Amino acid sequence: MDKKDLIAHSPVRYFDVTNAGLKDGEMGLITAKKGLGKTSILVQFGIDSLLNDKALVHVSFDQQSSNVIAWYSSVLAEIAKKKSLNLDDVNEEIVRNRTILNFNQETFTLPKVVNTLKAMKDGGIKISTIVVDGLDMNKASAADIKCFADFIKAEKMTAWFSFTNEAADLKGTLDADKLENFTTVAHLAAEGKALSLAILKNGEGKVNLDAKTLLMCKA
Repeated sequence: MDKKDLIAHSPVRYFDVTNAGLKDGEMGLITAKKGLGKTSILVQFGIDSLLNDKALVHVSFDQQSSNVIAWYSSVLAEIAKKKSLNLDDVNEEIVRNRTILNFNQETFTLPKVVNTLKAMKDGGIKISTIVVDGLDMNKASAADIKCFADFIKAEKMTAWFSFTNEAADLKGTLDADKLENFTTVAHLAAEGKALSLAILKNGEGKVNLDAKTLLMCKA
């Protein structure tokens, strides 16, 4: 199986159509109410980076490493299943280029995460993409978010965050001084049995999600 097949069939290709993808040095934010599928979206972005040979760090503030690993295995299996692809050739490579970090927000701030990432980089670990899941943006200061954004910009990385918030408009998402650090903002919501990710900032349109697999899919 050619890895190019997996890249071509990655659910993120449906997101690319919105022109809301991140460039080097930029951060994105995915919002939704609790339990709707934010982690799945972050994992899809993470897997897409890994398939493109970009080293990934997954930072979780609300899940143990075993749960995060299960997410990656499940999403990758669903991608392969849809296109009848064999994952044996890429699993080892993906695990090798992925680092999972678990933190408690009560004791570990974003600047401390930055210090950890800097130490990893100084230790020879190359990092291209970061996903930060489960952080309560209401408890994080604007200065802390800017500290993280400045690091991402300086290192020419990309970073995706999730945030539990039910607001379907940009104004209701975050305070302006926090929001300005995110190039792209998208909101996941349910419309009956259908799930869709609407672009609120940078780009336009929306992306549908398969209600069963939570993968981004064709409209």
